[in-house]
Amino acid sequence: MINYGMVGGGKGAFIGDVHRTAIRMNNEAKLVAGCFSRSEEKSKEFGNTLNLDKDRVYSSFSEMAEKESKREDGIKFVVCVTPNNLHYSVCKAFLSAGINVVCDKPLTWSSKESEELIKIQKKNDLLFGVTYTYTGYPAIKQMRSMVKQNVIGKIRFVNCEYPQGWLSQPITENSKLSPWRMDPKVSGPTNCLGDIGTHIENLSAFVTGLKMNRVSARLDSLVENRTLDDNATIMVDYEGGAKGLFWSTQIAMGYDNAVRIRVFGEKGSLEWVQEDPDHFIYTDENNNKHIQSRGRDSFEENAEKYSRLPAGHQEGIYEAFANIYKAYVASLKKKLNGEVLSYDDLEFPSAEMGLEGVIYVERCLESSKNDSKWVSIKK
Repeated sequence: MINYGMVGGGKGAFIGDVHRTAIRMNNEAKLVAGCFSRSEEKSKEFGNTLNLDKDRVYSSFSEMAEKESKREDGIKFVVCVTPNNLHYSVCKAFLSAGINVVCDKPLTWSSKESEELIKIQKKNDLLFGVTYTYTGYPAIKQMRSMVKQNVIGKIRFVNCEYPQGWLSQPITENSKLSPWRMDPKVSGPTNCLGDIGTHIENLSAFVTGLKMNRVSARLDSLVENRTLDDNATIMVDYEGGAKGLFWSTQIAMGYDNAVRIRVFGEKGSLEWVQEDPDHFIYTDENNNKHIQSRGRDSFEENAEKYSRLPAGHQEGIYEAFANIYKAYVASLKKKLNGEVLSYDDLEFPSAEMGLEGVIYVERCLESSKNDSKWVSIKK
């Protein structure tokens, strides 16, 4: 059992509990330390509810990084689930202390910060993952394998969308709906694009393997008196000639978490919807639709091994997160045992993917501020 710690994710924090539950599902890592709140009292109280040793519930993440790095039984990795403005500082503290890191997305506010973190990671020879949730679904992993095997041929067009409706009305500082996400001092220079738009950027890259060449973006603040974006529309030109269209929004009434990806190639297409995560549609070159089902149909080994339940027993967000941690901890165990890791061992979203997401956000912001002009991804 590998010891791990957590920064953020205290009482009332939705995502912190998701991470802890997902890690428990694999029974390969144990939470032994944490700094769950900026308030020492609240952090101690919450640590007590988790049955943690009071001496390992810290008043600050910097104290936690320093002390845990010196313990013989110290944590082997830390999970950062704070608001966006703290990602860089938290990750830097633990990477600098020689502790492996898993961070929620977006990785940082700026590409410069992400690049610095990756330099520290490589200097200290550490594992650094980013929890892009949707890469954990077996159906998505199978679609990725089919693209690699050229089942749908050369890709022509990629369409990704992520409509939510939870910010369709104004919120205040007293709202229960994560008001910090609309505060640029905490969320950063973007809300919708950075929060959910980065998910579909990563999802499209993971499935297709395509690299973006340039983007044309329009970020909107459609709810009155809102500072940050709540709607984002992005056109994409890929290297090699493929095109793409992304839409993310948080003002779509009637939609909960309707992530959808469609990939159209010369010999067929693939389509997946997150609210029905166990299935995807493969359409062949004769326009015959084939519904592929996790647990029923044969998937490639690198997808099948992440399937947990029989067909018809739906696997969801907890299992997707758990699969990311399954891959991360498997690689970490090899590393701790002195094994040399290959690229194939790293089946979790990397910090480099996190950097790509941050660069994508920066280029989209630049484009939107300049009347949606086309902006090159590579500077």
